[in-house]
Amino acid sequence: MKRMHIHVSVENLPESIRFYSAMFGGIEPTVRKHDYCKWELTDPAVNFAISQRLARSGIDHFGIQVETEEELAEMRNRFALAEIAAEDQAAAQCGYAVSDKSWTVDPQGVAWETFRTREQSRHDAVVADPDGEPPSPKRPRLGPQPQPQPAVTIAFRRRR
Repeated sequence: MKRMHIHVSVENLPESIRFYSAMFGGIEPTVRKHDYCKWELTDPAVNFAISQRLARSGIDHFGIQVETEEELAEMRNRFALAEIAAEDQAAAQCGYAVSDKSWTVDPQGVAWETFRTREQSRHDAVVADPDGEPPSPKRPRLGPQPQPQPAVTIAFRRRR
């Protein structure tokens, strides 16, 4: 099963949790951390996450969450069919989970990911850039990766 993923950066996490819990029919978050919250809903089928990681609030990125290696390969193939560059990551720690994923950017500059979660994590691997700005799909995370990946260049646009 594939599930739509939406990640929104918010200014006030408790206020946003109240709002989105009400919007989702009183459903409490699946994951709740000091800087991050996620609902994995079945109706609608969406992985909806909010966090306070970016300087500006608003849409951070969209994605498609998959359950199997085959579905992940299918989604990566869709990126290739769209003739857009993608960056594949194995065992990436992000959003309090360890996932295999791919990132790309649509023609408008909106970041998209596809991912398969391997396991939940107690920590998020948020590492600031040398200039102190937090990472986002448009500012990829720095630091060691569990497995070296072939170099792929993706032109991420900075937020205004």
